[in-house]
Amino acid sequence: MVSVDSDLTSRTVGTAPAAVKILVAGGFGVGKTTLVGAVSEVAPLRTEEYLTVASVGVDDVEGVERKTTTTVAMDFGRIMVSPRLVVYLFGTPGQERFWFMWNDLVHGALGAVVLADTRRLESSFASIDFFESRRIPFVVGVNCFHGRRDRDEHEVREALDLDPDVPLMMGDMRERSVGRDLLLSLADHLIRTNSIT
Repeated sequence: MVSVDSDLTSRTVGTAPAAVKILVAGGFGVGKTTLVGAVSEVAPLRTEEYLTVASVGVDDVEGVERKTTTTVAMDFGRIMVSPRLVVYLFGTPGQERFWFMWNDLVHGALGAVVLADTRRLESSFASIDFFESRRIPFVVGVNCFHGRRDRDEHEVREALDLDPDVPLMMGDMRERSVGRDLLLSLADHLIRTNSIT
């Protein structure tokens, strides 16, 4: 039998930080992988593969014709908020053929970020429906690539049929500060909805 130093045990038990799981979802090509990479403090785990002829007619690439890779499982990033709190980010795959993975990824999630692209707002409907049906609080981040804003906040809210209390933020999600502010918006929303205390 292996003996354990009781002094060592007393010093290490209970020192692991609390973990919070957040999902990053949205349609194909809206910037989920980019957002996770922008805010993660560690090199993110990515499961990207090149698009091949096998996806022709299966994946809707309208509006993102120049995209050459896609997430096939998930993206994973980490943010150490304090020695007592760590946030794990899980980016979901966007194409419909990979949606079955969402049911596994959602287990234990405290909240979610739904990314949208004003050129293809309909690609975010499935993510919004998914979180609403599971009563998981979420915020919406409208990815304004290169500062481009085709619609204003009111138009986006109306098009996505968002409840008035769902936070919505517009900006270039490739910028770390924008992604950080979106996650802080989610934290505030979780507190307001009593999802965390």
